[in-house]
Amino acid sequence: MPVPIRRLCLALAVCCALVAGGTACGNSNAGSHTNTKTAVTAAALNQPAAEPSPTTSAEKQRFAKTRFVANAGLAAGATYEWIYKPWKAGKFKKGAHGRRLALVKAGVAGLFTYNRLKAAERNAKGDPLLSKALAPLSKSIENLKDLPAKLRHGDTGAASDFNDVINNVKDAGKGAGAPVQNKIPSPSDLRSGGQ
Repeated sequence: MPVPIRRLCLALAVCCALVAGGTACGNSNAGSHTNTKTAVTAAALNQPAAEPSPTTSAEKQRFAKTRFVANAGLAAGATYEWIYKPWKAGKFKKGAHGRRLALVKAGVAGLFTYNRLKAAERNAKGDPLLSKALAPLSKSIENLKDLPAKLRHGDTGAASDFNDVINNVKDAGKGAGAPVQNKIPSPSDLRSGGQ
């Protein structure tokens, strides 16, 4: 006849209590040893976990390039999908069908692009060749901060500026051995800013 689950749980709890009580009983030296062990364990748990880091400068540079490629690829994909393509299709012109939605998407994509390009710029600093190739573009990337507002106000030249900066970043990456491919971010990535 099967035993109800409640009885099994009760029996398990009683067994655990008996085992825990039995191990707590012992000589006085064992108790002090247990307290020391507990203190050492608690101290070890309070230590912050060490983050894994590359051990050689070559690994650091490789990770920097990989992160650069990922961030720049997301920026390029967002720019192409939600800024450049609608601009080429005339969606930003006054009176165009779906203009308001296209401008909102372009503004969000512009902020996302700026965020990812700044991250790519930080990543590039981990690789000397990539850092040197991207240094002249720092001012252009910083100027992208104002372009989403220009897009929302109907400045269609801003879309061209975004595309030009993206192409320059791609060229710099390619020249430094880190070719960038467009990677279209998901809408949730856009909302979160890619963080």
